[in-house]
Formats: sequence, structure tokens, C-alpha cells
Amino acid sequence: MHSHTPALSDTAPSAHQPLGLLAAIVLFAAITPAVLLMAPAIAAQLASQWQLSPTQIGDLFSAELGAMSLATLPAIWWLKHLDWRRAALCSAVLFIAANLLSMLVHDYWLLLVARFCSALAGGSLMIICLASAAASPNPSRAYGFWVMGQLVLGAIGLSLLPLLFEHFGLGACYLILALLMVLCLPLARCFPAGAEQSLDAATPAPPISWFKAGLGILGILTFYISLSGVWTFIGAIGSQAGLSAQASGDILAIATLMGIVGALCATLFGDRLPGSGLLWLGYGLMAGSVLVLYGQPQLARFALAALVFKFTWTFILPLVLARMAQMDRSGRLMNASNLVISVGLAIGPALAGRLIESSGGFHSLLLAGAALTLLSLALVLGCRPTRS
Repeated sequence: MHSHTPALSDTAPSAHQPLGLLAAIVLFAAITPAVLLMAPAIAAQLASQWQLSPTQIGDLFSAELGAMSLATLPAIWWLKHLDWRRAALCSAVLFIAANLLSMLVHDYWLLLVARFCSALAGGSLMIICLASAAASPNPSRAYGFWVMGQLVLGAIGLSLLPLLFEHFGLGACYLILALLMVLCLPLARCFPAGAEQSLDAATPAPPISWFKAGLGILGILTFYISLSGVWTFIGAIGSQAGLSAQASGDILAIATLMGIVGALCATLFGDRLPGSGLLWLGYGLMAGSVLVLYGQPQLARFALAALVFKFTWTFILPLVLARMAQMDRSGRLMNASNLVISVGLAIGPALAGRLIESSGGFHSLLLAGAALTLLSLALVLGCRPTRS
């Protein structure tokens, strides 16, 4: 079987992705955050089977999110010094072991430790996926499939887990994650050995403008603060407007499918149409969808806002990450992006909750969400890489 490293260095940026590399990026990146993507079903099972309090459940998921963020710190060193394929293999083995331990333990604190280790390994794998996509021939397409894989696995998990939990309990989730990772182990060799093996020697990357890189990082942070704050409370917005839980849930389930469509559109058009134009379109529609929720949205208006919001969220993200990859294909900016994504996901709901409490409604949240979305657009447009 031919090595994929030469394909990365000999292929022009517009060429097709090596299939092994693309499969590794998509599958590893879908499995590692699966627990967070399927959090509603897992949280309900933790409450019913383990009788955990809301605080304990919250701490468990916070530990997973925090560990995925902490993976960024050692990656600052090992991205430059270790073979990415070996690092991926070691991280995958730790992920498997931690999930098998999660399946077997019956003590909350042991479960907390096991989930922390699983997320630390998963965060390391996510960094390798992001960095490999940045160094691939077509970053925007890679990031589109990267998002789509997570959405598809999350949707499948949310539909199947309740049935599995009913027959086999919580351990079924952790066992499936371990088995999926075992099946993906051979793909670890499809990652590049490191940044220097992935770059095109004939067309060296332009020098990094750290000011522009900072704008891009802040753009990702504000983007995630806005989307996580609004999405966390979008069901409550529908409830306040008088929509039934069933109607709201059905709309949000369909919105997940729209998210998959958004990511697919990014893969199809991200490298064929002007990037700045697509960003203006995507961000404008996203800010508009947030404002459509203002007031007391009836069913049709709520459905339109939710579907457009989810579509544009997953359409924008691959384009933003691809723009960051144009500035630095070594993986360093992708490592930083992994950190700010987690930070944004943590800040968004906390900030949104305080805005709701202080204003006594959702108006302040929606105005702030739209403003942050437009601020993210300005920051991302400002980080256009310098052309040599």
C-alpha cells in the first residue's frame, strides 16, 4: 500500500484528499467527542441508573470538556517533536482503555477519573485531526467532512442510545466507543508523520502574522460563545413562546439534519466560490436567524430560525478553520483553536444564563448573540492570510 505522505506534498491544494487521511480525520474526530455530542441521552441515564445529582452530572461533563482543553498544553511540545502517527496510536489505546474502565467501574470518582483520561486522549486525537486537516491538500473540504462526521455520529447515538440503555445500561455506550476506536486503529498510520512532512516544499507556507492569527483565534472564540449560548437555550425560547416540548424537539431533531447539509455544502463549495463572500453569506444568515427568534416566535418562525441557525453554524465553521489553515499548516494554530473552541463552549451557556437572569427574558441574549456573530465575522475577515 502506498504511503500517504508523498500525496500530501506532491498534490496541489485543489487536489483530492487521500482517502485514508480523510477517513482518519473524519472517524477519529467523530468518535472522540461522542460523549459530549450525545450528552442529553447519557445525562438522563446517569441520573436514572447511577442516581447522580445534577451537580455530579455537570461535573462529569465539565471534566470531559476540561480534559479536552488541557490536551492543548502538552500538544504545544509534542506536535513539533513526536511522530503524529505514533501519538495518534498511543492516544487511541488510552481512549480504549479509559472507556473499558468506564464500563466496568461502579464508583463515581473512578468514573470521573476514567472520563477525564478518555477526554484527554480524545483531545489529543482531535488536535492531530485538526492539524492534519490543516496540512492536507484541501483544508476546507477536510473540515467540512470533519464537522459532518461528528453530526452524523451524534444523531445516530441520540436515536439509538435510549434503546441500548434500556437493555444493557450505561456501559453499552462506553463499550461501543471502545470498539469503534479499535476498528479505527489501523487508520492511525494514515496521518502525516508531522507538519514538515505535510507541507508542500515547492510552495512554502507564507510567514505567519501573529496579529492576524490572533484575530482568527478571537473570531473562533466569539463564534462559539454566540452559538453555544443561543443553542443551549433555544428550546427554552420555544417553550416560552408556547410551543410544546414535542414540537420543539422535533424541530431541533430536523435541525441536526440541516447541520449535516451545511457541512456538506461547505465541502462542496468551500474551495470553488470566493471565501469572503461565503463568510458574509453564512454569518449574515446566522445573525439573522438569531434575530428571528426575538419576541414570541410562533411555530413557523421558530422552525425557520432553528433550521437556518444550525445550517449556517456548520457551514461557517469549516470555512473559518480553512482560513486559519492557510496561515499556518504546521498545526500550531489548530492546537490553539482546539483550546478556544472548548473555552467558547464553556463561556457561552454561562454568559447566556446570566443575561437571561439579569434581563428577565431572552431579548438580551439574542441581541448579544447576533452582535457576537457579526463581531466574529469582522475578526475572521481581518485574519485573511498574507499572500506572498
